[in-house]
Amino acid sequence: MSRSNWEVVIGLETHAQLNTASKIFSGSSTAFGAAPNVQASVVDLALPGALPVMNRAAVDRAIRFGLAIGAEVAPRSVFARKNYFYPDLPKGYQISQYELPVVQGGALTIRVGDGDKAYEKVVRLTRAHLEEDAGKSLHEDFHGMSGIDLNRAGTPLLEIVSEPDMTSSAEAVAYARALHALVRWIDICDGNMQEGSFRCDANVSVRRPGEPLGTRREIKNLNSFRFMQQAIDFEIQWQIEQIEDGHKIQQATVLFDPDSGETRMMRSKEDAHDYRYFPDPDLPPLVIAADWVEQVRASMPELPVALSARLQAECGLSPYDANGLTASREMAQYYLDALAVAGAAQAKPLANWVMGELAARLNREERDIADSPVSPVQLAGLVARIADNTISNSIAKKVFEALWSGEGQSADAIIEAQGLKQVTDASAIEPIIDEVLAANPKSVEEFRAGKEKAFNALVGQVMKASKGKASPAQVNELLRRKLEG
Repeated sequence: MSRSNWEVVIGLETHAQLNTASKIFSGSSTAFGAAPNVQASVVDLALPGALPVMNRAAVDRAIRFGLAIGAEVAPRSVFARKNYFYPDLPKGYQISQYELPVVQGGALTIRVGDGDKAYEKVVRLTRAHLEEDAGKSLHEDFHGMSGIDLNRAGTPLLEIVSEPDMTSSAEAVAYARALHALVRWIDICDGNMQEGSFRCDANVSVRRPGEPLGTRREIKNLNSFRFMQQAIDFEIQWQIEQIEDGHKIQQATVLFDPDSGETRMMRSKEDAHDYRYFPDPDLPPLVIAADWVEQVRASMPELPVALSARLQAECGLSPYDANGLTASREMAQYYLDALAVAGAAQAKPLANWVMGELAARLNREERDIADSPVSPVQLAGLVARIADNTISNSIAKKVFEALWSGEGQSADAIIEAQGLKQVTDASAIEPIIDEVLAANPKSVEEFRAGKEKAFNALVGQVMKASKGKASPAQVNELLRRKLEG
């Protein structure tokens, strides 16, 4: 069975929980982690006579998102009631938007893969609309019963719907990652997937080339990028096998089980008409004047695409470096703070350290860059000492280790205290070279016979003998002169 005979069609619906202090239609707190049902007001509980009032801060964040993706921010949008019955939905309906959403259109450019095989793709967005979240059903530690926590009920969500433009799990994950980075960059959502602040539903279908779109199945509540890839890959293979065995795909909502690596059917998939949408009579149309949009535009940060282009134009960084440094707002800010100290001439070496040694260490210790023990100023100081030949790259790694475990010391202080200054005086390096040449006649003979590897071995011996303090450039020059003289 080969997937090459099949086309995969994927669209994502993403729920981004907006980081407002209060809920979308009430003054209840949205803080995570409170005891069950202590953050649910009469509005959230749908008590008789309680009326919703729109939270302006939620609208601000929707406008910000629309501007970030180049979409149309609707001057007039309407809230609707989405009717369904579930224990964690107190009103028996969810206030959402249907025919007239607040954000329409737009696109997101994603980068898929790594290295030479990486490519960019534009994923179109259909819409983004405001709605309230439901409560949460709890099925553990209740002696065989389920509990309902309504703290989350009424929390503001922005549901972001893509066009079915993705054709593989890799593209879907790249899109989800780019969207996750964007909502955090523009500070509308904290992106905490473990707490449910950012969760995705993937609509997956397959078809043979040239055929109409296949029947889709929706994988609900994917809360990690790894699970998303596994779930989509399993679903694709499952659908292909079902069709090739002569079965029809039934439209359904499915869940992914991380333990088995399989999707399983939860219920048959509803269509829009099943929800009996109608305008909410308690909420007037949402009117967004042009000056409101411009106020939000004026408060927007520089977007990652624009910053990446600026780093390439002003600092000469490659697209790979610039895109890597703008993968998150925190990393970009760290780099910009360090660059302000180090200067544009050190843009590339600084990028190498941020995306290399620093990122690797943060990843090993599962830290965010905002919590880095090495500050931007300290890293800039380290790069400056490499640039002026005070230390070599190998010694710089020792200094970095000291900075990581130190208490605010500068690179200069560590270099001075530990006597790590690079030796550049030829009169100090030549005796070490002479000793190494005398101790390694075979390598000398091999080099003179045309084996360049022997030269590198001799350089290594000199550096070892100097305890890494000799200037590599000086060592190379002096050693080659002696060997070829």
